[in-house]
Amino acid sequence: MGSKKGRTMVEVGADGVAVITIINPPVNSLSLDVLQSLKESYDEALQRDDVKAIVVAGANGKFSGGFDISAFGGIQQGAVQQPKSGYISVEVLTDTIEAARKPSVAAIDGLALGGGLEVAMVCHARISTPTAQLGLPELQLGLIPGFGGTQRLPRLVGLVKSLEMMLTSKPVKGEEALGLGLVDAVVSSHELVNTACRWALDILARRKPWVATLYKTDKIEPLGEARQILNFARAQTRKRAPNLKHPLVCIDVIEEGIVNGPKPALYKEVEAFQGLLKSDTSKSLIHIFFAQRGTSKVPGITDRGLVPRKVKKVAILGGGLMGSGIATALLLSNYTVILKEVNEKFLEAGIGRVKANLGSRVKKGQMTQEKFDKTMSLLRGVLDFESFRDVDMVIEAVIENVSLKQQIFADLEKYCPPHCILASNTSTIDLNLIGKRTKFQDRIIGAHFFSPAHIMPLLEIVRTEHTSPQIIVDLLDVGKKIKKTPIIVGNCTGFAVNRMFFPYTQAGLFLVERGTDVYRIDRAITKFGMPMGPFRLADLVGFGVAIATGSQFIENFPERTYKSMLIPIMQEDKRAGESTRKGFYLYDNKHTASPDPELKMYIEKARSISGVAVDPKFVKLSEKDIVEMIFFPVVNEACRVFAEGIAVKASDIDIAAVMGMGFPPYRGGLMFWADSLGSKYIYSRLEEWSNLYRGFFKPCAFLAERAAKGAPLSAPLEMGKSRL
Repeated sequence: MGSKKGRTMVEVGADGVAVITIINPPVNSLSLDVLQSLKESYDEALQRDDVKAIVVAGANGKFSGGFDISAFGGIQQGAVQQPKSGYISVEVLTDTIEAARKPSVAAIDGLALGGGLEVAMVCHARISTPTAQLGLPELQLGLIPGFGGTQRLPRLVGLVKSLEMMLTSKPVKGEEALGLGLVDAVVSSHELVNTACRWALDILARRKPWVATLYKTDKIEPLGEARQILNFARAQTRKRAPNLKHPLVCIDVIEEGIVNGPKPALYKEVEAFQGLLKSDTSKSLIHIFFAQRGTSKVPGITDRGLVPRKVKKVAILGGGLMGSGIATALLLSNYTVILKEVNEKFLEAGIGRVKANLGSRVKKGQMTQEKFDKTMSLLRGVLDFESFRDVDMVIEAVIENVSLKQQIFADLEKYCPPHCILASNTSTIDLNLIGKRTKFQDRIIGAHFFSPAHIMPLLEIVRTEHTSPQIIVDLLDVGKKIKKTPIIVGNCTGFAVNRMFFPYTQAGLFLVERGTDVYRIDRAITKFGMPMGPFRLADLVGFGVAIATGSQFIENFPERTYKSMLIPIMQEDKRAGESTRKGFYLYDNKHTASPDPELKMYIEKARSISGVAVDPKFVKLSEKDIVEMIFFPVVNEACRVFAEGIAVKASDIDIAAVMGMGFPPYRGGLMFWADSLGSKYIYSRLEEWSNLYRGFFKPCAFLAERAAKGAPLSAPLEMGKSRL
């Protein structure tokens, strides 16, 4: 039954209160062992004559981070046996703890998430520290609360707030929980257990109310009103997440308790939970959960025992959209930042962008004016390299021009101290080329942020064959501190994300030239779950960038790029995307996109240049075919990225696609999704299109090899094979 390290411990004080402590480091997660041990500790406390009341606490300042997620994976794969239906929710929590004839109080410090909060809610009162986090984040894993959370949270905080907490997975802090009625008192952590013990004795003496949460009704609205709230939540959910079933299941289970009473609803909750645990959505989201935590483990780098060095001061070259975004991300984590530009005008604009980024946080109430001033004081603008003599890291974020970048790196070496990390935010250019005129190749690394850099969660850390492991470990640490998910990738044109996704727009152009409607393609792709289709994305990025990066791919992968003149023709006519209010769409003052009837003219011109005629079957292409013709070339390129060792593991490619491009996490990332369709199927489709339309769709050797064996695309590479 999972690991044997999890347990609970009972200590009975002179006051007659048994303190049951949950012990399962690091976050006291509730493995099946812990829950079994909790039941045994309760049975013991209830039988002992010297125990009058009970307090439940967590070891080392954390109540409990919830059910052990690795056990979910085990249950899904059939490796861990599931306890009998309702055993934990009904027998242990409801019939043993909540129905006990001795009162119990939860002493909450640090975390009470998921199953942790559900255990706290079966106690007869809850005391918390002001900063403890309380929440039910199960929906993030494609599940619903399974230990009574759907029934007890609404009874403590009301329907509206409980729906919000469950559907958004956002926790509340102790202070807010007190106002909501989720906890009964807030005290400092060193008074926590003593206060909880006194409270438990007060319940016993009837000085404080003895409340069984499951039967509390004062916070629940009358039936008619409750149904209206639930229906509104359903409508919002369908709009926000049309491809997801589990949030609707959660709402149904909550409704069951309000209509038919809480006890039968507990069984419905368990049944729904077990059904969802077997769903593709849950398997995908649990895969993403572990894949994200695994990105910072790199064999041969992070297992050498290297300690990251202190990075205090960072210089950024270029205050454009990317440079100012990176500066904002660093400032928000209290780094001292020097921003260098070529002249006063550009420098002022760059600092203005940082101010605007931080200012929008003040407007949204995420930052106080005082914090804003303090954060801005960490930024200094300069026009020369003089102040670079004591910086720990430099990030170059100038335009994608090889000779300019080479000159900058040669200059940096003269001014920066010998320990300084020399990073480039290039999105496509080979780092060896950038550092060609630099002596110390071991300090050069790619720090590729995604736009807007202070918001997008991914950081691609690009290593060359010369980059020292110490520099990689240092940058991983900075990435973590600025709250990014880092993936470590090898050096090639486009690295992982941009390289995998270069066929995304190209496949779209291929379809359009053969008669598929631009707007139908974007609709099919957003319906699939992408934040935007390839054409809306091209507008957002801007045609200048699209042409510059596109030319890199045409130069480096000529045999598999689809060359269309559509974007250059439009750009010649002063249409460059959203920034010029005209691209594939027209844009109003509020950046709202609407279709442009004039687009047809440009498409016809591009067709005549390509020598392509409209093909009736492309005019009527099904949504499924659109999705496959857009994404299978992307999967094909991802296979090359994996086979060449550019990505360390397939799960890193999944995280790159989800966090860098907005691939739907509930599909498990690009490789995971591809494996759900099967390597044989993807290979046969690409092969069929390749025979009809040549190079662009040609399946790579790795894909052909995996399909021939019927092997998953994400299975690890055999050592020494397909590795660079």
